[in-house]
Order: sequence, then structure tokens, then C-alpha cells
Amino acid sequence: MTARYAIYYAPRAGTRLWDKASAWLGADAYTGAAPSRRPLPGLDALDLDALTQDPRGYGFHGTLKAPFELAPGRGEAELLAAVGRRAADLAPFEVPIAPAALGRFLAFQLQQPSPEMQALHALCVRDFDTFRAPLSDADLARRRKAPLTPEQDARLVEWGYPHVLEDFRFHMTLTGSIRDDAVRTRVLAVLRDHFMEETGPHLFDGVAVFKQDDRQARFLILERFSFSA
Repeated sequence: MTARYAIYYAPRAGTRLWDKASAWLGADAYTGAAPSRRPLPGLDALDLDALTQDPRGYGFHGTLKAPFELAPGRGEAELLAAVGRRAADLAPFEVPIAPAALGRFLAFQLQQPSPEMQALHALCVRDFDTFRAPLSDADLARRRKAPLTPEQDARLVEWGYPHVLEDFRFHMTLTGSIRDDAVRTRVLAVLRDHFMEETGPHLFDGVAVFKQDDRQARFLILERFSFSA
């Protein structure tokens, strides 16, 4: 199987948000370790490993450019160098974040519009697209299982992911889909309390290149690049 890469926002290693979110998911994408999740009052009856199974495979992150295979003639070192050069030209910015519901999922989300985040996302989608191989027929079919508008389908073909640019909503996922409204509300209340100290202004100061060795492997961070403009 061919490796996939992604350009994500990830907090710095060792920060309080990173450590707590990684423990909640049961996966640290910097180290590959499986940190222990401390018991959270009110969630004793739930299978938290199952609840966090989907996001655990990706590590705690916010998608800027969705996973892609490298285009022919492109290499990992070249990708890392390109992202590093671009990050050096960018400046950190601050936006408040908080756990919230995103459909049936729970995630850290921005608490106000951020032109800086929208610009960062658009830059990552467009500037690094020359590194992306076109989606396979199987990947196109998999993405099209979810209902897509004609515009989203066109973006899927052009950029490799349907929810980009005009449809982009930055989020850092904390759970898989929770179909039961009452359970979702209960988990959200617990997570808001658990992450109370991490809620509020957050400094976005870098991007990370993640790698998945094959489709069964977890994504791990190859390198994080700080904004230094």
C-alpha cells in the first residue's frame, strides 16, 4: 500500500491541550504512544475507546489539506522542505476555541470567524496540490458514498477532498459519530468541563506534516513547522 500524507494543524508537543487531547483519544501522534485516559465522571457507562476510535487513527489535529498520496516524481523530503519554507513566511494568529457539536461529532471549533484560518487553509490546499496524486477510482467512490453537491463533487476531483475552500470549517475532532442526541449532549458537557482550561484564546503558530504508512496504520507527525514571520 502507498503511504499517505496530510497537512494538519497540531498543537505543539508537550502543551496542555496536546497532552490532554491525546490522552482523551488514546494516541499521541508525535510519539506513537497510547497515553492513558483518566476516568471522567459522567461517562463511566460509555465505551470511550469505541467513541474515539475514528479520530484516534488520525491523532489530534485540524485538517488544512486532507490526506493524499504523493504524485509521481514527488518525494517526502521535497514535501517537508516546501512546507517548511512556506511556514517560515507565515505569522502566528490567535482565535478562541471550545468543544462543540459538529453534526453528530464533537470537536474543538473556532468560536468566531477567522480570516487568517481561512487563508491558511486555502494556502495549504492550493500551494501543495502539486504534491498530490489524483484520487483513485476507489477513493472517489468512497468519498461519493456521502451526499455531495455538484460543487463539492467538483472540488473533490480538483482538490482531492470535497469540503474545502467555501465549505471549509476548521475543527479538531474529539469523537466519532454519536447518533443518540442525549448521549452526545452528555459527552459534550463532560468534555467542556474537562477542557475548560484549554477553552478560550488559542495561538495557531505552526503546521505539521503527518504520514500514514498504509491505510491500516495510524497517522504520525513527521515534522512540525513553526510560523516565524
